[in-house]
Amino acid sequence: MENRIKIVAISGSLRQKSSNTALMHAIIALAPDNMDFTVYGGLGDLPHFNPDIDVDDGPESVTELRTQLNESDAVLICTPEYGNGVPGVLKNALDWLVSSGEFMNKPTSVISASPTPLGGDKAHASILLTLNMINAKIVEGGTMMISHINLKLNKDGNITDSSTEQGLRSVLEGLAVACAN
Repeated sequence: MENRIKIVAISGSLRQKSSNTALMHAIIALAPDNMDFTVYGGLGDLPHFNPDIDVDDGPESVTELRTQLNESDAVLICTPEYGNGVPGVLKNALDWLVSSGEFMNKPTSVISASPTPLGGDKAHASILLTLNMINAKIVEGGTMMISHINLKLNKDGNITDSSTEQGLRSVLEGLAVACAN
């Protein structure tokens, strides 16, 4: 029997019709059967980071995020770029994790997707800096920038571009390998 891999999937967007959220769900649909995903949906519930309230158990929404990450084997993040950077809600979530250690050596894949030709390159670079600082284990071959995402997903959120699909399958394979090591 093959080992189950528990992955927390996080979209960096709160938008109802976010292409990054749709992409995250499309990636989950591509995943091998031994990958179990929990979609973290609490970004909008986290208070602004404030170390003064991060005492004892801290806010319940922060505890929930930390618990999901602690119980996972890996993390998949799909993020848009906003204002040439990581969306504030995603950066806020990461700020809550800087000193608590949930990402320590945790295999992590990051995908940025944008309707622009650059594929969210600035957000991608920025989030990798933060994840490296909190000692996430960025998966070799487990990152991807997708340009013109609006041309690669249909209105139902299905991937319509074969090279994008192939790249995403490769990201998932890299995540599985990192979890096995």
